[in-house]
Amino acid sequence: MKRITALVLLAMLTFVTPLYAASTPKMLAYVDHNSNSFIPVGILKSYEGIKVQYISAQKKIDIVQEKTKLTLYLGSKTAYVNGKKVAIKAAPFQEAGNTYIPLQIISQHLNIKLTWNKDTSSVDIAHGDTSTTLPVFSGKSISGQGSKPIVSSRKSFKVGSRSFSTQMVTIDLLHPKVVLDVVLAGNQVGKVEDLRSIAKRNNAVVAMNGTFFDAYTSGTYKAPYGYIVGKGKLLKDSPADKRTVFTYDSNNLAQLVPGLDFKEHFTQGKSTGAVQAGPRLIVNGKVALDVKKEGFRDPKILTGGGARSALGITKDHKLILLTTGGATIPQLAEIMKQAGAYQAMNLDGGASSGLYYNGSYLTAPGRQISNAIIVKYN
Repeated sequence: MKRITALVLLAMLTFVTPLYAASTPKMLAYVDHNSNSFIPVGILKSYEGIKVQYISAQKKIDIVQEKTKLTLYLGSKTAYVNGKKVAIKAAPFQEAGNTYIPLQIISQHLNIKLTWNKDTSSVDIAHGDTSTTLPVFSGKSISGQGSKPIVSSRKSFKVGSRSFSTQMVTIDLLHPKVVLDVVLAGNQVGKVEDLRSIAKRNNAVVAMNGTFFDAYTSGTYKAPYGYIVGKGKLLKDSPADKRTVFTYDSNNLAQLVPGLDFKEHFTQGKSTGAVQAGPRLIVNGKVALDVKKEGFRDPKILTGGGARSALGITKDHKLILLTTGGATIPQLAEIMKQAGAYQAMNLDGGASSGLYYNGSYLTAPGRQISNAIIVKYN
């Protein structure tokens, strides 16, 4: 009963726009326009006790677990369970480097547990001691034909009696060619560099300033504050830091994690890249500010206005990078909510606030910075 309930929940997922799998095959769950749910068959290979074999000439997929053998065929709604013919609602298919199989038959006949994560629009697929979290996307096509994966826009948002002009870049995180990274200035902790230089040196289409750092020291070493992870490596440790961490995994599943929870998150192999800043602005689509809980001590943190950089994550796996001027933190939170963020956080601001896109600045920083979030398009 639990399996059926989880399957129904997953099949009912709908998103506003189609999302896509990656050309370097990423593991992504897929819900088609008929609410049929699929997973890449390759994920089953990571589970102990499950064997997968694909016979290309016959377009045949064999999945074996102990005494259970499932046989499926690409393009066919007929399957076999231990040799017995059964009808399935959706046929397996291949696209964008992955072979997708219907989740229904897997859930019914293998010892698989499904858990839907509303906060991150993802699904946990657990078998024994192994659990894998996949982003979930929907639409008519996985390939991303006709879509613009990176969109730049200038928008105005009204908060109370004030209007704020913003620069925004919106990135489709699950598009086949989008690659996220977090990089250090000068490839070294404590260095600083122009944001434009960081972007060009890393062949980035988009770049935004990242963590806070000691910008006012007279020394040459300007220490960054908070966790920094790039390409799966911990570049800067920050134990006991409570501030929010933006992190993403190898599937570009992005999320915001409390600082005290991040080290375990990283050691479990769930973080390919990360930056820590804060405060958190949006939680599940609602403004949620708790600066004391995150360890901020400056009494002006909520009242002082200035140049701001923020990032948001939408329900359908898009990343919003936004800059604006003269906003307080509460005003910035309202802006990010109006911009469509389901989760959002503040980044370093003031003279550090900068946004680079396609060879030029949308917002030029007033100083060199310590590290950056970059987006490549391969």
